[in-house]
Amino acid sequence: MKVLAVLVLCVTLGFSNTLDSCQGRCGYGTDSNYSCQCNPACERYNDCCSDYAAICKASTSCKGRCGESYNSQNECHCNSLNTHMCMYFVDVGGAVTDAEIKSISERLYSLDSNKASASVLVIDPQALVASSQTSSETDRSSKPLFSFLNENVLFSKPTYAALLSVLDNYNRMTGQAENFSSQQLAEQDKFVRETMSNTQVGRELFAFLYNKGIYKSEEDFIQDLKMMWFGLYSRNNNQLDSSGFEHIFAGEIKGGKVSGFHNWIRFYLLEKSGKLNYYSHSFNGPWTTFPDVLGMQFMWDGYYKQVGSAVIGCSPEFDFAIYSLCYITRPGKQCHLSVGGSTLIIQTYTWDNSFYGDGKKFIGSAYPATP
Repeated sequence: MKVLAVLVLCVTLGFSNTLDSCQGRCGYGTDSNYSCQCNPACERYNDCCSDYAAICKASTSCKGRCGESYNSQNECHCNSLNTHMCMYFVDVGGAVTDAEIKSISERLYSLDSNKASASVLVIDPQALVASSQTSSETDRSSKPLFSFLNENVLFSKPTYAALLSVLDNYNRMTGQAENFSSQQLAEQDKFVRETMSNTQVGRELFAFLYNKGIYKSEEDFIQDLKMMWFGLYSRNNNQLDSSGFEHIFAGEIKGGKVSGFHNWIRFYLLEKSGKLNYYSHSFNGPWTTFPDVLGMQFMWDGYYKQVGSAVIGCSPEFDFAIYSLCYITRPGKQCHLSVGGSTLIIQTYTWDNSFYGDGKKFIGSAYPATP
């Protein structure tokens, strides 16, 4: 009877199961440990907590507050000087602000549960060189960059497996047409869907772009990513020899040197196989945990890369998401992200010589830029 009385009292006083409430959880991304969610993605996926609208949208809206002065008592802020921005802006369908890009990139970072940890990945950057020395093609590091990677832990994850199946589908030499089998095309589709539809990172990115009015549906989002990333165009000899994905994730050879090549997993695999020799690095990001950013000098089976920058230790979905976010919102420009409280600059380039859809431009390149 005492237990029953306590239960009745709790209900009477309004206590609730925090797993079914947004109290103290607004804006913290998708979390599978909870039975319902409290971020913009939940509206799209119909898994919001029952008190989501009352608690989150009321307290984290910028309606009537844009440009307000900073007030430490506010849960979030509505001016360009603060990183803890409100999640619900009134300019849905409008331009994406720098503050919004920083806010969504921090959420993607917090949701990257598949990133490497120090227990599964160890790197040894060794020689640090000045920018003026990157063209010397001198091997200043006696050991590989990657000292240890637990493949059993990382490569068994679906998004890593999907990336691995796509990376080996390309001819690195520009000027030679790419021809994909039906299986390889299916692998491209699986990679996009695995990273963007089946992960919290992908869901959060879509929800952000959907709420901004950039995409009308998840299928529109997926199909556009497939075209902008995997649609073929010609870099050399009028052959359909390249794509944004090949250039950025797999790497290419053009004009006798390495072009693109900004994915750490690709680097690891080629270094492990003996086809890539790490020489040095010319910049290292401020992060002390993964993901980190390095600008690397290396020789790839006879071809040199003067500076190949990559986000080291992130998951495939995070890599794909931040490049996609930056290309969609800042095409042909620098894109300033916030990752773990530090700035990460992604430089994007459009491919202007051919188009897809209704005049959209393919991804030409994207990479972490020197601060």
